Amino acid sequence: MFKARWRLPASYAAAALLLAFKPPGPLAFYRAPAADSSSPLALGKAPAQTEVLVAAATDLRFAMDSLVAIFSRENPGVSVKVTYGSSGNFFQQIKNGAPFDLFFSADIDYPRQLKEQDKAASVVHQYGTGQLVLWSKILDPAHDQMNTLLSTAVSRIAIANPAHAPYGKRAEESLHYYNVYDKVKDKLVIGENIAQTAQYAQTGAADVGIIALSLALSPSMQQSGGKYWLIPSAAHQPLQQGFILLPHSKGNAGAEKFAAFFSSKTATAILRSFGFGEPG
Repeated sequence: MFKARWRLPASYAAAALLLAFKPPGPLAFYRAPAADSSSPLALGKAPAQTEVLVAAATDLRFAMDSLVAIFSRENPGVSVKVTYGSSGNFFQQIKNGAPFDLFFSADIDYPRQLKEQDKAASVVHQYGTGQLVLWSKILDPAHDQMNTLLSTAVSRIAIANPAHAPYGKRAEESLHYYNVYDKVKDKLVIGENIAQTAQYAQTGAADVGIIALSLALSPSMQQSGGKYWLIPSAAHQPLQQGFILLPHSKGNAGAEKFAAFFSSKTATAILRSFGFGEPG
């Protein structure tokens, strides 16, 4: 079982990152029908929005926020509310009946398991492949690549929790691939999810973080002055990512619209701009 040598105070995690009639023929006279006095418009209220509840892996935070903003402009009658967290934790919550309409997972295996257990309302859609990087504010990982972790300047290395965070599992695999795990295991600082892991590195709570490329490319991480090195995909199992509609979405047209939008060319282009690779 994986054990973390360091666990940082929760206060570190709060520090940073949170970085758009034609009348039917000629009419001599036209009188609009009287409005229903009980309708929202007649009462001076805005029409009720359809609410869509989304559970999303934290590596999607910045890409998802951009996508929700575009979707909301095009669909003002639909309100998309996103909760971010680790894919493994969401998997357990959804199995236990958590009322989400869609689940976006950093590990496509979780949606597949839900589908096999009849806890899905659609096929599993793969939307991309995640990528891992070494990220640091004090060193340039491109110089020594994975051996950066062996530097005497590095005393704490942040990774996501391998027990339930897909990026944590792949980070651990990468450390073993380069034969440095035993040399650095006592330096490891464990984040609850990949976003918290990035926060540790960004705030200086860790000297280096093994984080998602999608977070390294976010505006807040870029503005903080850190540098990164892309860990080759051969060093770990693929981070295939996917989503499904859940049973709670039954009858929710807004949820179906958002699922269709996420598979559009517009959404795909935004995902690629945030470092998500092609599905496969």
